[in-house]
Amino acid sequence: MQRLIPAFFGVPILLCIALTVQAQVTEETYRKASYFLSGNLQKQVFHMEVSPNWLRDSAAFWHVTQTEEGKRFFVTTISEKTTREAFDHNKLAHRLAEASGEEISSDDLPFSRIQPGNDGLIEFSWRGHRWSYDPDTDALEKTEEPKVSSGTILSPDGRWEAFSKDYNLYVRDVGTGVERRLSSDGTKELSYANRYGWSDLMKGEQGIRPENFHAVWSPDSKKILTGLHDTRLAEKMFLLDYSQDDRYRPELYGYFRGSPGDTTVVYEIPVVFDLESGQKTVLPHLKSPHFMPAQLRWDSKGGTIYGIFYHRGFKRYDVIEVDVMSGKTRIVHTEKQDTHIDYQHFFRKIGQDRFLLGSEKSGWRHLYLYDWQSGRQLQQITSGEYPVTDVVHVDSEGDLVYFMASGKEWGRNPYYPHLYKVNMNGSGLKLLTEENAYHEVSLSPDSRYFVTNFSTVDQPTQSEVRRLEDGSKWMKVSEADASHVYSRGYKSPREFTAMAKDGETHLFGIYHIPSDFDPAKKYPVVNYSYTGPHTAITPKTFKGALLGLQQSLAELGFVVVTVDGLGTAGRSKKFQDASYRNLGDGTTDHVLAIRQLAAKHTFLDLDRVGIFGHSAGGYDAARAMLLHPDFFKVGVSSAGNHDQRMEKAWWPEMYMGYPVGDFYEEQSNVRNAGNLKGRLLLAHGSMDENVNPSGTFKFIEALVKEGKDFDLFIWPSRNHSFGRTDGDYFTKKRWDYFIEHLLGEKPLLHYKLVTK
Repeated sequence: MQRLIPAFFGVPILLCIALTVQAQVTEETYRKASYFLSGNLQKQVFHMEVSPNWLRDSAAFWHVTQTEEGKRFFVTTISEKTTREAFDHNKLAHRLAEASGEEISSDDLPFSRIQPGNDGLIEFSWRGHRWSYDPDTDALEKTEEPKVSSGTILSPDGRWEAFSKDYNLYVRDVGTGVERRLSSDGTKELSYANRYGWSDLMKGEQGIRPENFHAVWSPDSKKILTGLHDTRLAEKMFLLDYSQDDRYRPELYGYFRGSPGDTTVVYEIPVVFDLESGQKTVLPHLKSPHFMPAQLRWDSKGGTIYGIFYHRGFKRYDVIEVDVMSGKTRIVHTEKQDTHIDYQHFFRKIGQDRFLLGSEKSGWRHLYLYDWQSGRQLQQITSGEYPVTDVVHVDSEGDLVYFMASGKEWGRNPYYPHLYKVNMNGSGLKLLTEENAYHEVSLSPDSRYFVTNFSTVDQPTQSEVRRLEDGSKWMKVSEADASHVYSRGYKSPREFTAMAKDGETHLFGIYHIPSDFDPAKKYPVVNYSYTGPHTAITPKTFKGALLGLQQSLAELGFVVVTVDGLGTAGRSKKFQDASYRNLGDGTTDHVLAIRQLAAKHTFLDLDRVGIFGHSAGGYDAARAMLLHPDFFKVGVSSAGNHDQRMEKAWWPEMYMGYPVGDFYEEQSNVRNAGNLKGRLLLAHGSMDENVNPSGTFKFIEALVKEGKDFDLFIWPSRNHSFGRTDGDYFTKKRWDYFIEHLLGEKPLLHYKLVTK
């Protein structure tokens, strides 16, 4: 027995050493994971999907995709049931190289859009020129890029150009060039037709904001709808750009940005000008903050405008009609909710007598038909425990509506959208895309056909043309070929369901595993999170599952879990409302889902769980570390909106409520900084105009006061996006943080990821 004891203990010791050696991080570890970066994978999967660019006056479209021979342009002619290459790519590359004196690769032509003409010519833009190629004669011609008038809008009859100058609205006679001023009282702070863009940066404290000319002509070319934009009381936020090549001090930029509850914001007031009489009709009663302007459009007869007017807080909106000469406004219909009305609704006027409206008043988003004059509901067109997600086409002559909806087909993933048609009286509902998969559709200009891309996370995309009338297959265009990826050991993510915190709702998620997955091992778990109520991020398509951030991270030795919990979009109104005034509790369902998953799979190590996310997901990651400090041990939070009181006004006001209440304070990461136990990496771009970095700095200040240790990465001059090419730098930083603190290995600090 004395001899057996050391031998008995020796085996596990040797096994542990072997596992340690296998787990050591080397350059090959990074190369293996880098293969699954989106930029690399896009060249490894052929015919991933078809994004049709429909040709005008023709039942045909072109698309560009990656093939075995490289990037290729195709034209599909529906009447002929053919898909062919738009031209000989080798010949065009040769001609383009001759004309430019540059090296041109036929498998990656240096442009991404083409314009096939009825004469057979292929036009494209490159290097500031317009090029025309004749595939029949192999002739290539270079011309100047057509000049596009910047900041002008041509009237429908082609007689007038509208533009702004010196803060006022002008029109110019196209034939004579004579200008006519329509307004005369515009100023820098109260200007006409210069809509404030969401990310308009102004250099310095008194910088001039960029011009964003905005005006809409009436159909008869006699009137113009525009806005009076009031910045007199608007307050600014500021950013510092540190990457100034020609100077050695940072540049200050400001931008108007209201926070929840602020009245010191940019306002927009609709104004209508009549060219014949010169009358100006201001509509002060439709004044609204620039982040929620009235959605107005011209009636076909040109005497009225109509649309949606939101009330602040997003609990009410009115369908309105305005007489443009008198300014008299009629409320046609009012929509209300106790929580919020999501801006992703549907509204369409049908002729002069009816209108179609999407509403969640039943608890699910459905379509309703109303009388335009009385506002009376004529018909509930759709009904049931499923949400309508889009209106694809309204056939007013046939009284038909074609729409997308998810969750109607029993036993399927409730997030899979399908195309349906229904009579406006609610009868004759018909499913047009029968496959048990996620469907995306694009309608042809003549509304006779549609292209559908359908897939699941483990079924590659199929792309087909179908007849809109009955959904029957017209022709197959392509099918994704992922054989190269599978040959590298790729294992499609596994779907799972879990019970939500309410004890009655099923949640749907997926988890990614390494290509060398061994169920006998224990893997640390990383949760990818974004609980923004306006969306659901768990991939449902083959492309989404493959090209996301999850697989490359999994290759490092993690199981990466993504799940849509209560409070996110895509299900019932009650499901989404779970996050109203409660954004901070989004990751509780993630904890429950991971625990339930681990109860079924012993390869998940619940002693090593991490989380990461960006933007609202950045808030999630930090919030999870504070709300569930004993569960999440490591977090990576980038561009997080850590205190909703410092966010852009519309988003928190819609999902956290208006006016601002104590619930904002309760769910602030700043307030709860003292709960941190694990390792937290905070990251933010210094020029993030979407989520101002001041929120991250305020969170940092609170962590310092609490004596909490954390890591920080400030990306000089980077805006909200961390995903551009050099975004691989932060990808590796995120990888390394999990490698060191969750996997327990030593990362290669100065290895640079390679994106082909």
